[in-house]
Amino acid sequence: MDEKVLLWLLEESDPCARLAALKLLQGKDATDPDVQDARASAMNAGTIGRILQKQNPDGSFGDPERFYLDKYEGTVWTILVLAELDSDPLDERIRKACDFILDHSQDPDSGGFSMKMSLRTGSGLGSSVIPCLTGNMAYSLLKLGFAGDERVMKSIEWIIRYQRTDDGEYITSPSKDYEKLTPCFGRHTCHMGAAKALKALAAVPEVMRTERIREKTDELVEYFLVHRLFKKSHDPEKISKPGWLRLGFPLMYQTDILELLMIMAALGIKDRRLEDSLEVLRGKMTPEGTWIMETSNNGKMIADIEKKGSPSKWITLRALSVLEYYGIIW
Repeated sequence: MDEKVLLWLLEESDPCARLAALKLLQGKDATDPDVQDARASAMNAGTIGRILQKQNPDGSFGDPERFYLDKYEGTVWTILVLAELDSDPLDERIRKACDFILDHSQDPDSGGFSMKMSLRTGSGLGSSVIPCLTGNMAYSLLKLGFAGDERVMKSIEWIIRYQRTDDGEYITSPSKDYEKLTPCFGRHTCHMGAAKALKALAAVPEVMRTERIREKTDELVEYFLVHRLFKKSHDPEKISKPGWLRLGFPLMYQTDILELLMIMAALGIKDRRLEDSLEVLRGKMTPEGTWIMETSNNGKMIADIEKKGSPSKWITLRALSVLEYYGIIW
């Protein structure tokens, strides 16, 4: 890549992006002194530092009871952002936030994560568990050091049991509790729920991937490959999800081709059905070797991240890592 672009991504003034660049583009691990310095700086300055300044004493953010309903500044959304920014799993503030959401959003019976808290038990309300939230929280908790927690692995079991991959052929929900949630359990698999489920499964440490986890992962991978990530499966000439061609960060419950390509790369998937998405991604590179933030949730989150319509470090470093993995030379 252009040396100027790399130096831009490694600027110390943005420790969160620098941390990601050191790991994604330079292959440095958590023991590297540069990585340790960048993470220490990120936890007390930059975006992570600004977010953690707004944390409540109980570990939550904003109104504790509206952890999901307050988009995109409630606790579940903020934990997702902290995970995407690669926050330190050993930081007590991070662990406190994760414990809060496990206590109040997870349905202890099914393992899925709920939009609402039960007033009777204080835990997640079983009838309001949804796929995209479960995937996002499972992913975030795995990234933030909770892979060994049985509650998190129970959420992975929820994904294995309930996450659909049918392609327009109606399948009745396995549980009557979810039948009224037609956007999530309607006639067609919810693409966003499937994307976040696959993202969570890809975050499970390889040594912990059981045969059932691998089978569900393969099932979800094929679901997206059949769609060429963003096209209609029954007519690949037509775009099914035009919004997924506009790149953003962080994506919350939405997704885009870059996030899906990152998941595929993390799983070691190399398939010709990814070529259309890779071509689109390559075509979005500016003459300067960067990528633009095309969609954003700025103004809705606790802390803004970069600027819509401007070159994005987060999208650029992720795009470069994907194109490098797939051997695309420019």
